[in-house]
Amino acid sequence: MRKKIGILLALSLSVLSAATAFAAAPAKPVTIGISKIVSHPALDAVVKGIQDELKDSKINATFDVQNANGDINTAASIATKFQSQKVDLAVGVATPTAQALVNTLKGIPIVFSAVTDPVKAGLVPSLAKGGKNVTGVSDMTPVKQQIEMLLKIKPKTKRIGHIYTSSEENAVVLAGMVKQVCKEKHLEFVETTVTKSAEVKQAAQTIANRVDAIYISTDNTVVSAMSAVAEVAAKAKIPVMSADPSSSETYDVLAAWGFDYYKMGRATGKMIIEILKGKKPEQIPTRFMTKASDVDLLINLDVAKKLGLTVPADIVKSAKTIRQNGKLTKK
Repeated sequence: MRKKIGILLALSLSVLSAATAFAAAPAKPVTIGISKIVSHPALDAVVKGIQDELKDSKINATFDVQNANGDINTAASIATKFQSQKVDLAVGVATPTAQALVNTLKGIPIVFSAVTDPVKAGLVPSLAKGGKNVTGVSDMTPVKQQIEMLLKIKPKTKRIGHIYTSSEENAVVLAGMVKQVCKEKHLEFVETTVTKSAEVKQAAQTIANRVDAIYISTDNTVVSAMSAVAEVAAKAKIPVMSADPSSSETYDVLAAWGFDYYKMGRATGKMIIEILKGKKPEQIPTRFMTKASDVDLLINLDVAKKLGLTVPADIVKSAKTIRQNGKLTKK
């Protein structure tokens, strides 16, 4: 009997020891590949938000962050690299990189972020559900409200200039929306297209003397060259309205109204965690940033003064970020 008890005790201690060792062992690390179309403050903030969300949620993850530098072929090469490495999950930040991942990866979950219209981009069949192994977060921007705000600040605006990337689905969709709003508001729509960021300055120069203001959407190629747009606009003494506050803080942009892309990254990170825990992308619909706290409005009173414009008090009051006397203040 004593022998049996001894054997049972030994077995119990062995099981307990194994269980303790298993509990103490760290969770299996996951590799997450992140491909962004270009590097600029907004997209960099998305990546940082993703990384912080997973870190704060105690996910044992390593990140392979790649930058396509605005080149579609590079985006395709990055996707091929992720496939060969068999990353556990891939993230496409912006439309072209997300499309490259969807077109290349097989059997690997894909999450897109900062994609305006994932349906037209061919990423998901509808906004109500994910596609096969793919879902994500949209940054569809309030184009009409942005242009209406511009008109409140500069009521005599008759012609709106718009620069966009002809090869980027996201940019083409938004250009169509801008054109429609201009039609509704009886404004002349003056467009010019680019294929890479190096062409943005010349494109701005082409339209600067023919418009009363320039509107810049969440077009990553153009936003990455925002300094050039602001420089040209300043010389022509016309305001710039941007949909990307993150990339407008250090440039002479009159106003910028759009999403907090760091918070978009956190939202994307939450979606990634759901998938890592077993939820299928097909079960997750496209998500949107809908909270008031997700949106940021930047007003540059220094630019308004240079242009002889008075920003209505209610707009200044609602701004979360204000530049005045060379100083940036966040409420």
